[in-house]
Amino acid sequence: MSIEEKHAHGKATNLVHGGTKRSQWGEVSEAIFLTQGFVYDTAEAAEARFLKAGEDEFIYARYGNPTVAMFEERMALLEGAEDGFACASGMAAVSGALTSMLRAGDHVVSAKALFGSCLYVLEEVLTRYGVEVTFVDGEDLSQWQAALRPDTKAVFFESMSNPTLQLVDIAGVADLAHKVGATVIVDNVFSTPIYSKAIAQGADLVVYSTTKHVDGQGRCLGGVILGTREHIRGVVEPYMKHTGGSMSPFNAWVMLKGLETLKLRVRAQTEGAVALAEALVDHPKVSRMIYPGHASHPQNGLAQQQLGAGGTLIAFEVEGGKEAAFRMLNALQVVIISNNLGDAKSIATHPATTTHQRLKPEQRAALGIGDGMIRLSVGIEDPEDLVRDVLQALDAV
Repeated sequence: MSIEEKHAHGKATNLVHGGTKRSQWGEVSEAIFLTQGFVYDTAEAAEARFLKAGEDEFIYARYGNPTVAMFEERMALLEGAEDGFACASGMAAVSGALTSMLRAGDHVVSAKALFGSCLYVLEEVLTRYGVEVTFVDGEDLSQWQAALRPDTKAVFFESMSNPTLQLVDIAGVADLAHKVGATVIVDNVFSTPIYSKAIAQGADLVVYSTTKHVDGQGRCLGGVILGTREHIRGVVEPYMKHTGGSMSPFNAWVMLKGLETLKLRVRAQTEGAVALAEALVDHPKVSRMIYPGHASHPQNGLAQQQLGAGGTLIAFEVEGGKEAAFRMLNALQVVIISNNLGDAKSIATHPATTTHQRLKPEQRAALGIGDGMIRLSVGIEDPEDLVRDVLQALDAV
């Protein structure tokens, strides 16, 4: 089946069937090939495979694996990409996408509103090896235009930022970046692969932490880099297979199982997020409610244009700062406190003291991360129960 024929199916169909290859046993559920290596009939066969492995030929688990390959193809179909490389974690995907293509003297432009570990890779790791990084306000296209140079090699941003839920205009940034020949790398976790149209909107590489919505049940770490076959196999794969950031077969199997219900879960999570946003937008103890799917969000129009929905996360600022936020968090009964997101369980996080605690107070303030901010990843519980739980927790403030 050609790439065009595979992409002709809808997302829900590809989530269940995409990339599936069955062994001689004809199993219904995808097989887990828990092996680190593969056997060759002859020494000549081993030599030939090391020279050039065929589509269904594998050498070593760090290079590729049948279960992992199924997951890579399914994710590529879902995103509308030609190919993908599955990684050990979301951060292995972010760092791999960047470092596989950059070298000393290259220039990168990045949005400044990023997850703490992404900032570390850009501020500490890349600059340590001679890469110049310029940070901009991601939602301001004029800043992207001013920062881009003829020698800019890549741009990087979260399509929806963590935790302030600011959107970057993918098509607008991609148009500017491509004029100088830069590769557009989009961390698309908050947007989810269900709502994403990032490839069609101009992204060259799309990165996911599949730990989040793809697994979505708190079990395994994982990540994936998606893009053209030429870039994935010619640039990303050589770097990742030699530096050891590939996904394990067991985790790939868990991710395949997660993909089967991804669309159902994300739609249900979005329904809950909409209900919570409505309940909190005018709450007297909430000074600011942030949800791209709500009319009050300044980028609601872009969210509808870019995604068609507001996503599965909301953020809000509790009056009274850290003390009030902690009191509210500690009063939750259904929503749990953790630092993950995209899970079937609703999860609340205090970014200033967890995911973004390494930032200086002035950096957090510049990004809009207040001491009273709570990021809430909405699960698949009954929306009525979630609203009731959050409102009773706010009563404790």
